[in-house]
Amino acid sequence: MNNLVASEPIGERTHQLAKHYKEILNILGENPQREGLLKTPVRVAKAMEFLTAGYSVDPGEIIKSATFKEDYRQMVIVKDIDFFSLCEHHMLPFYGKAHVAYIPNGYITGLSKIARVVEVFARRLQVQERLTTQIKECIQQTLNPLGVMVVVEAKHMCMQMRGVEKQNSITTTSDFTGAFERDKTREEFMNLIRSDA
Repeated sequence: MNNLVASEPIGERTHQLAKHYKEILNILGENPQREGLLKTPVRVAKAMEFLTAGYSVDPGEIIKSATFKEDYRQMVIVKDIDFFSLCEHHMLPFYGKAHVAYIPNGYITGLSKIARVVEVFARRLQVQERLTTQIKECIQQTLNPLGVMVVVEAKHMCMQMRGVEKQNSITTTSDFTGAFERDKTREEFMNLIRSDA
């Protein structure tokens, strides 16, 4: 017996995905029966399920699970939230940091919940512009704060590995509501996310 560890049973969806990835290997001219590729279709299927797990999670429920009444009306910022996503055009990774701020209107949410919302939307096939807006809209609709602002900075492998092959370009997107429509409030947010403090 070559395998010292018994294989875990896989679900039907994983099995179906693995069948397609095996066929893709064939089409590319590879031999899916060679030793190094024997388990690749299942590994890729499981990886893809993990990277797109955001489809099965309601991000609004994440915020609702930790919402607290609090009379605080100053800016709350969670910055430098690492994320990894897949570009829907080439299914190649894009990754970077999200910075999220909101101004409470009688209710706050657990700080980790903001990071979880970013993660849920990132784990879908995405474009950076939509990712930015979805994070903003989820927080605005669920928490009903006085305003929300989201800035996302990312590197795109579809620009680094193929196409124009520009290794150091960073794409920045932003979206905002309410109080952040005022220049002064936006400027305060941008200064705070740029500071090292």
